[in-house]
Amino acid sequence: MSRTLRVRQSQTVLPFGVGAVFDIQGESFVATGIGDWPHKARQRVESPRLADRLGVTGFYAAPPTANDRFDTPDAPGAPYIRFPSWLFCGACRRMKRWRIADEKPGQPPRCPSCSPGRTLSPMRFVQICAAGHLSDVDWWFWAHSRREAGERRQCGERERLHFLVSERASGLEALSIVCKAPGCGASRDLLDILGTHGMRCSGRNPWQRTNEAMECVKPVQIVQRTAGNLYYPVVHSALDIPESDVPVLQGDEELAGRVREHDLWVSLCRVAGTPRADVFREMIQEDTGADDQLLDALIAEETGQPPAAAPSDADADAAPVRPDLSREEWTAFTAPVPVATRNFALRETTLGLGQEAAEPWAGLHRRIGRIVLADRLREVRALSGFSRVSPDASLVPADTARRLKWLPAVEVFGEGILLTLDKAELTAWESEAEVRRRVAGIRADFDRSFQKDRLQALTGESLSPRFVLLHTLAHLLIRQLSFESGYTTASLRERVYGRPEQDQYGILIYTAAGDAEGTLGGLVQQGEPPRLAETLLRMTEAAAWCSADPLCAEHAGQGFGNLNRAACHACALLPETSCETGNTLLDRALVIGGGQVPGYLESIVTAARSAAADALEEQ
Repeated sequence: MSRTLRVRQSQTVLPFGVGAVFDIQGESFVATGIGDWPHKARQRVESPRLADRLGVTGFYAAPPTANDRFDTPDAPGAPYIRFPSWLFCGACRRMKRWRIADEKPGQPPRCPSCSPGRTLSPMRFVQICAAGHLSDVDWWFWAHSRREAGERRQCGERERLHFLVSERASGLEALSIVCKAPGCGASRDLLDILGTHGMRCSGRNPWQRTNEAMECVKPVQIVQRTAGNLYYPVVHSALDIPESDVPVLQGDEELAGRVREHDLWVSLCRVAGTPRADVFREMIQEDTGADDQLLDALIAEETGQPPAAAPSDADADAAPVRPDLSREEWTAFTAPVPVATRNFALRETTLGLGQEAAEPWAGLHRRIGRIVLADRLREVRALSGFSRVSPDASLVPADTARRLKWLPAVEVFGEGILLTLDKAELTAWESEAEVRRRVAGIRADFDRSFQKDRLQALTGESLSPRFVLLHTLAHLLIRQLSFESGYTTASLRERVYGRPEQDQYGILIYTAAGDAEGTLGGLVQQGEPPRLAETLLRMTEAAAWCSADPLCAEHAGQGFGNLNRAACHACALLPETSCETGNTLLDRALVIGGGQVPGYLESIVTAARSAAADALEEQ
């Protein structure tokens, strides 16, 4: 029976973008570079703001996948090739190296030794290196690795291998690779297969041709093909905001004026683009507090030079630079008069607590600022490349041939809720000594983390109390909204606007889908009064207790790199697709208090408990 395997258009960026290995119906494939994409069938995706920041000419989406009813055989699409190429038969245990010439359209690979032919399964292990290369394990070498070099040369056949299972052992020790070439019989179990074993790197990825291989001296690691460190995609996203209504420097006129009046401003403009400019930039930033994005925009305005240049081949392997796209988005969301375009429709609302004088509602009204509902949002998500072994390893571009100047992307449409905190209340809370001491401990771990460079694009130059507070609030609100809006936590995403130097103090909770009509309005409905106020109250009550307390609440450092404090899977963590920072920089104590740290919403929790106790006494 012929089978049809499909990957949705939105999945060609994440999670099955270039370089990713995925399983489907018992078969395993890897996505090839965008240089192999069909030229005529790909679709243009417009996002000038994101393209300018990434230094590319534009974006293209893979051809959409038809459904069963309208499917066209052999229609062009994003190419995927079978990987690993080493397969085995579950009946006779024979291993076979599957090649492109062996493929039969619409048919899975079959065992040539069995009758009827059994479907072959992919081997479980592959090898990777920190340079981003991926290849099959040399199973012949593994089976003969405990023999001398002279004995190995006596084996004349390299593909007479069998993948056997022993009933006398368990785990990886029960699995072994056996060479059944005449007169050989070499074998080795898989007990210590994981890790490094001195094997050589192929210097390329499976879709690259032999002449594209490079000399690679990085140590090879053998991992499971579904291991978490096999693929770290670098994805950038930008909301489609009205460019004409949101100039780059809106809201920064006073700061821009201080920069222009600085004694070194003229000198910086004269040497812009040279190594000497870095010295002037640092001194101006130290005196004025301006960030890199503002200086780049001002220099571009003064000199007429573009603020960002396309990445060159020389620095293509460097750590990916994530541009800050939050400035314009925050300005658009907080504009005095909400804008409304085809892909960006906003309207302002309130919690509906203006007339409330009783606690906890009055306290909640004081601490929450503006509520802006986004009835329609458009987001563009682009894949610039990926790394293997660790997130800070060498970046492999989406175009492995390094000839193209565009990136793969998808556009999604949806809705969202922007919630801001009261600026005066937030400033007073941030000035508390215990709050600053608590965040200083997180900042110390943050400065030691290998993720610092990646996360600084979100947090700013220095991790501030407001960012950790806002980020934790976003997680808690998503978890609460998942119970009330009809969306799962994996369907909701966050955008944290918490950079003090840009006067940001809000969060955006949104959902988006690949359909051009967007979503159904269930999330925006939860942002209307009085629903959002009730949701926020239930959120604070739920956050005050974790099933892992007191261990969670009193933790001095948990999560990867100790970048979290009072936050665990039982109370604050989200699916990885929902969080911008990979479930790091979270602390529930900053929201509801604890350990002598005043929480921003601690009085709300106290008042809610008192009101509940009074209600019980009246009964």
